[in-house]
Amino acid sequence: MKRLSKFISIALLLITVPAFAADSAAVLKTVINGVQRSADNKARDRYRHPFETLSFFGIKPDMTVVEIFPGGGWYTEILAPLLKDHGSYYAAGTDPDSESRYARRTAQRFKEKIESNKAVYGKVRITVLAPPDKTAIAPPGSADMVLTFRNIHNWMNGGYADAVFTAMYKALKPGGILGVVEHRGKPDIPQDPKAKSGYVNEEYAIGLAEKAGFKFVAGSEVNANPKDTKDYPKGVWTLPPTLTLKNEDRDKYLGIGESDRFTLKFMKPER
Repeated sequence: MKRLSKFISIALLLITVPAFAADSAAVLKTVINGVQRSADNKARDRYRHPFETLSFFGIKPDMTVVEIFPGGGWYTEILAPLLKDHGSYYAAGTDPDSESRYARRTAQRFKEKIESNKAVYGKVRITVLAPPDKTAIAPPGSADMVLTFRNIHNWMNGGYADAVFTAMYKALKPGGILGVVEHRGKPDIPQDPKAKSGYVNEEYAIGLAEKAGFKFVAGSEVNANPKDTKDYPKGVWTLPPTLTLKNEDRDKYLGIGESDRFTLKFMKPER
């Protein structure tokens, strides 16, 4: 393990230090292809399109970036090494002191991941997001970018979506960018305020952001999936990677792939 950590440390040093002076896109591509990423996570690139997604948001290696609810660290494997030498990466996760066992376990697993390889994750700053009491995801006005991937439905289900959007707005600098990816619902079906299916209507999400003060900049279809019919027995979790129905119609759902997702870019106004 020490030998592997040393190899990864050297590899990342070669990735970030000399390449930073060159094109940011080249740095991002190198990190996405890096040895620090697990094979399972790389296998999902065809559905999550990390290069195209982060490029659309305009990420650069010298930014201060906050990721909301990093979960198991899928994007952490990209963001942490990308930002470690010239930028800052805040991972705003679940509360390790929560009454929820799921929240505590998620926080512990993420902490263990960070501590497993200091060469890659040693500069990650872990903060807590647990509305309404804990919303200091980063110092006010410090972040160039806040990112959230497939989380809005959870906030809606928990009844704290407005609080999270407000926290993200507060953390960003004027002119800072909010990047959002979420399971896209059918626009002709009224939005369930609890988003129990996991799907969120695009216009509804835009409304939540604008209510908090954000200005809509642009949308991208990079994470779209026209095969997703959005009418499954167990909601979006019927599809991979969860496959809640296990072997029932497994080939069918694998053939559809991961969900149809909207990708939206917002800005905190300069004034």
